[in-house]
Amino acid sequence: MCYKKLYPIHKCFSNVISSWKAKSIHTISRNGSINLLVSFHNTQELELLLQAFSDPSNFLQAKQIHAQSILHGITNSGLLGARILGMYVLCDNFADAKKMFYQLELYFAMPWNWMIRGFNKLGRSDFALLFYFKMLGCGVCPDKYTFPPVIKACGGLNNVRLGKMVHDTMFLMGFSVDEFVGSSLIKLYAENGCIEDARCLFGKMPHKDCVLWNVMLNGFVKCGESNSAILVFEEMRNCETKPNSTTFASVLSVCASEAMLQFGTQLHGLVVSCGFQFDPRVANTLVAMYSKCGQLFDARKLFRTMPETSVVTWNGMIAGHVQNGFMNEASHLFSEMIAAGVKPDSITLASFLPSIIESASLRQGKEIHGYMVRHDVTLDLFLKSALIDIYFKCRDVEMACKIFNQNTVIDIVVCTAMISGYVLNGLNNDALDIFRWLLQEKMCPNAVTLASILPACAGLATLKLGKELHAYVLKGGLDGKCHVGSAVVDMYAKCGKLDLAHQVFSRMSEKDVICWNAIITNCSQNGKPQEAIHLFRQMGMQGMNYDCVGISAALSACANLPALCYGKEIHGFMIKGALNFDLFSVSALIDMYGKCGNLSTARHVFDMMQEKNEVSWNSIIAAYGSHGHLEESLALFHKMLQDGIQPDNVTFLTILSACGHAGQVDKGIQYFRCMTEEYGIPAQMEHYACMVDLFGRAGRLNEAFETIKSMPFSPDEGAWGTLLGACRLHGNSELAEVASGHLLDLDPENSGGYVLLSNVHANAGQWGNVRKIRSLMKERGVQKVPGYSWIEVNNITHMFVVADGSHPQSALIYSLLNNLLLELRKEGYVPQTCIPMHPQTFGLS
Repeated sequence: MCYKKLYPIHKCFSNVISSWKAKSIHTISRNGSINLLVSFHNTQELELLLQAFSDPSNFLQAKQIHAQSILHGITNSGLLGARILGMYVLCDNFADAKKMFYQLELYFAMPWNWMIRGFNKLGRSDFALLFYFKMLGCGVCPDKYTFPPVIKACGGLNNVRLGKMVHDTMFLMGFSVDEFVGSSLIKLYAENGCIEDARCLFGKMPHKDCVLWNVMLNGFVKCGESNSAILVFEEMRNCETKPNSTTFASVLSVCASEAMLQFGTQLHGLVVSCGFQFDPRVANTLVAMYSKCGQLFDARKLFRTMPETSVVTWNGMIAGHVQNGFMNEASHLFSEMIAAGVKPDSITLASFLPSIIESASLRQGKEIHGYMVRHDVTLDLFLKSALIDIYFKCRDVEMACKIFNQNTVIDIVVCTAMISGYVLNGLNNDALDIFRWLLQEKMCPNAVTLASILPACAGLATLKLGKELHAYVLKGGLDGKCHVGSAVVDMYAKCGKLDLAHQVFSRMSEKDVICWNAIITNCSQNGKPQEAIHLFRQMGMQGMNYDCVGISAALSACANLPALCYGKEIHGFMIKGALNFDLFSVSALIDMYGKCGNLSTARHVFDMMQEKNEVSWNSIIAAYGSHGHLEESLALFHKMLQDGIQPDNVTFLTILSACGHAGQVDKGIQYFRCMTEEYGIPAQMEHYACMVDLFGRAGRLNEAFETIKSMPFSPDEGAWGTLLGACRLHGNSELAEVASGHLLDLDPENSGGYVLLSNVHANAGQWGNVRKIRSLMKERGVQKVPGYSWIEVNNITHMFVVADGSHPQSALIYSLLNNLLLELRKEGYVPQTCIPMHPQTFGLS
């Protein structure tokens, strides 16, 4: 009939199952079970026998039934033959199922249905669908039993479009969507992001059994719609459908992910009343729920009372301890697990590895990696990303790359781990290369991927690429995700576009603590301290809880203003909110008091600290150094060494700066050599700039210039600007020309370089050069940004520029200033102008 059409499939089918060997032998059993077959009188009796022996454990008896049917010459009966085919499929004997299929008359749906089911059991959804379409091509009409396995095959290939086509075919043929087809369709839609289609179909189902409720509930869980999942569970309870273990496991997983402890505890009571407390899956989810909600005592209590623990149970306990910061306890549990004879799987190791990351122990990470290799633990996607993460965080970039390049499957999670690791280690270009590669491989970046790659754009200040990524975020509707929005805000701010950062921040529908911290920190770091303090206040007014990051950023803004009154208010809040124990916040507080001129309070805060790290010591050393107290700074430095705290590059930067303020060139040279030679800390751009400033202040301009030329990297505008300022101070116009040439090449839009060079020439009376520089500024459209001063009176900061008349009390201020100048002149004060006036100013030719 249609064997010619089926031949290509027959050939493919033979290839697929050639590796499957029949597990049984065609023999007659010795126990005489064959005798029960000789007395059947019709095919109906034979069908009942086939149904009774369709379990794989009764495969031998099923084969005997088939043999007897051949002897009686009734195998060619269409329905009976199809049932024998179904028996082989149910017994997992696909070789005999294939032979039987091609012996039958294929004019009705049942043989096709069994073959489609068989391919689904084999995991070959593609062949299942191929048989479905061949069935239609042969003119065989599907029945209601055809569609459940076909829908399941669509789900196996994650092909929603095809699933919808099959759904439409059912509708056109007049078949209703029963519980079996409905659950398959809902699962297909939900697992592929079409949750609204799943919701719509679920609402149309006239009868809903427990399986259907579970499928819908799991769909909401997988799509991250926790509230909808809870509502479905409550609706299920109201419909008086009894939940089973699958139901409880799904709802408890929601409680675990959303930290819904109270609801989870109520569910625990319901689990006990329904008798599922000893069900392994439910018990494991309960342990995970208590662990992730921070109730480790209850988790341990439940864990110890469980009659049987599996690797899943241990995984839940270990993951819970790691997530709650109890790394040592997690390590003990891991050892306990191995001692109990439970073999860790990939999930165990992926859960345990973050405990090593916390201590950045490369040795321990390699030990776990070695364990995996020795015990042939499969390197799945989760474990691969966890290993990459730990090697990156332990600064072993080479090993992380080797794991990534291993011949295993790579998905978007692994690529995201690589991007984050590269950014963490300052390898922003490599992060961008990985991002471009995953796009070429047709992978779809998710919210975490975008939040990871945006800092690479910020680090490289690649505004164009950052804008392209922002457009991708908007197109994908991911701008509502807080962590993505925070990354976009940070990217624009670090690329010098604080106005765009403000726009993105203001348009965010939801803002978490990270979003607020990002905008406050960037305002503080980009010369907008008043705006940072204003945003900090707004954050509190909107009910957000401050953390150490926001507190540190606000204190930094107070230090930059300076605004001592605001700093004191934040200090009071820290004491009330128990944040005065955070090392970084308290270090920022010391820095704020130091920069606001209150050195005694800065020292008091430092002395009151119960624990000190290098950041705390750096803050107090810098505070004394900026006030010109070099000896106290050095004494603190040596006390730091006595307490066993190793100095870092920032420590020596503060020491060099203190030497510069005190004019101690030789000591500065001594500590610069100490840093590079004794402690092996390579000098960075900031250290060389400090040395240039140190030599420049002392008038040793040639040594300052030689320092710049000896840098192992290209000097930035800061180093050349420092040298130019020293040339102006000491009147070296020749070297000033050299410094300004480099400075204006690096930063042609900054007015500071032009003004400094103009002042050098003015000091030397070279007015022609002054006019050239002013003309160059006009040609390039560079405008001088006026400097300003400020003073705090009665907790209010007043700001002034030159000849400012905008202050409401400016008349009174200038009147008082004139009186002061008169008094100064009476005392013999003669003004000394830094910049000579041009002769034309005095009317001279």
